[in-house]
Amino acid sequence: MGSAGTGAEGIAGERRRLINVAYRLLGSVTEAEDAVQDAYARWYGLPRSRQEEILSPGAWLTTVTGRICLDVLGSARARRERYAGAWLPEPLPDRTEWDRAGGAEPAGRADPADQIVLDESVTMAFLVVLETMTPAERVAFVLHDVFRYPFAEIAGVLRRTPAACKQLAASARRRVSAARAPVPAATGQADVVRQVKEAWETKDIAALVGLLNPAAVMTADGGGIVGTALRPVEGGARIARYMVAIADKAPGLELLERSVNGAPGLVARRAGVVLTVASFDVADGRITRIWVVRNPHKLRPWARED
Repeated sequence: MGSAGTGAEGIAGERRRLINVAYRLLGSVTEAEDAVQDAYARWYGLPRSRQEEILSPGAWLTTVTGRICLDVLGSARARRERYAGAWLPEPLPDRTEWDRAGGAEPAGRADPADQIVLDESVTMAFLVVLETMTPAERVAFVLHDVFRYPFAEIAGVLRRTPAACKQLAASARRRVSAARAPVPAATGQADVVRQVKEAWETKDIAALVGLLNPAAVMTADGGGIVGTALRPVEGGARIARYMVAIADKAPGLELLERSVNGAPGLVARRAGVVLTVASFDVADGRITRIWVVRNPHKLRPWARED
């Protein structure tokens, strides 16, 4: 886990990997950054003699970051019970695509969101499944199945035996399988999302119903800050009517086809300000799940500077 050496440059070089681990564990860029910052603060708080005793600072930082994330996950249940409506992970843009399309780099130091590798382990569908796991399951699964760390080292993070960590990862794996493990987005999903955009723009309820699985579910996250459905909207027909009703209330809204967490999605903005980011899960050519994030605190990576 990590690399050897205590040089400042080597230690700083671990940040990207740690941010990637922490985001997958927490589903929040802000919380991931805080966890990594805390781990670094603890490292620099060690006496120099203690730092020199640590053979692999990268492994030490990973262990500490993992434990911090474990604590955060342990307290998340209570915090999310107080959250207004559904809680969804923070969506991420493809920075290269977003910049080319007219977005702008944040001012100041690099945004931690830019350091996150967008692959199948950060799709919204996958992150939502991770939310169903216990904190220990999530840590064991992410570290082993996503980042390929051995159970002997994960045991140090969880303070459990390697055998217990292996059982936790196996339990998490069953949850993923039961939820129909998401696969990397393909051209087919992009085509479906494009058709949804066109039907939404023309307020074509019949076309939307045809694109939605009859048992589709739409979950929205406004964080109690902006208006949105507080409970999941279930059923393709109901979702289609809801989408058209929203379109009627949102004149001047611009819909963009953009990658969201590495998969085809839609971004809605007005006057250059991103108001909504939508992710989709598609099966057999029809949408089965829609995740809509409207909480402005979770849309900071999508901010533009004019």
